[in-house]
Amino acid sequence: MHQLFRLHKCRCTPELHHHPPFLTLCQMMSELDGMREAIVRVDIREIATGKIGIITLNRPESRNALNAELSAALPAAVSQCDLEPNMRAIVLTGADPAFCAGFDLRDVSGGEKKGENPHPGYWGALPPTQVPIVGAINGAAITGGFEIALACDFLIASDKARFADTHAKVGMVPGWGLTIKLPQLIGTGRARRMSLTAEMIDAHTALDWGLVTEVVAHDYLLSRALEIAESIANNHAGAVTAIRSLYDEVARLGDSDAAYALENQRAREWAKIRSQQVRGNS
Repeated sequence: MHQLFRLHKCRCTPELHHHPPFLTLCQMMSELDGMREAIVRVDIREIATGKIGIITLNRPESRNALNAELSAALPAAVSQCDLEPNMRAIVLTGADPAFCAGFDLRDVSGGEKKGENPHPGYWGALPPTQVPIVGAINGAAITGGFEIALACDFLIASDKARFADTHAKVGMVPGWGLTIKLPQLIGTGRARRMSLTAEMIDAHTALDWGLVTEVVAHDYLLSRALEIAESIANNHAGAVTAIRSLYDEVARLGDSDAAYALENQRAREWAKIRSQQVRGNS
């Protein structure tokens, strides 16, 4: 039976994480910690400005398909990582060859997906977090795996990444926000086409459509994701949290006066908070 997840804290010099030999060393250390058995791996990287979490879906033999165990372990790992003191950003990826192939078809075909699971208390595939989640899509992100990707703040993709919504193909309906988030990113027509045809798109099409923000060579994906996470970590933590929350608040208001008014209100509120912080430190 799989261990659900276990934290591995890496203490290698932060700047060395950009180099493959040291990434390999960290992976070896994780394996020595017994994390190879965990269905979700959680690595904590310490950098000068805080910590970066790396969460890896780890059912490679099943293309990281979501069975009951993984479906429970992933949100638990995200929440625990988010609560780690001085956490600044999270990178979410999958153990090769896939990011996540969606729900385990053995559960679907066996009638185990009955819609009777208790509501977790939040909407979407991942629990709310205080820090941004960078999705590093290393391979196929299908159906439920696609919805997990959409729950990240933004995505970068390996050139081996693929995306598809196959809910209709397997006789299911999305319930983690796909019909809300996907059209926001790629437009209603393209979103409906992906859902109604179950067609697969590659990484470069995903980039052209605005689904991902960057495509990199497969072997460079984690290094690039960590660079981006460190860029986030180097900014003011409170401002990052406030701006991220503001994006969520104004999203439902569209291009309206109410959206502009809310942004202005939040900016003024934050300016007062920041002024007090600066004066308190002087």
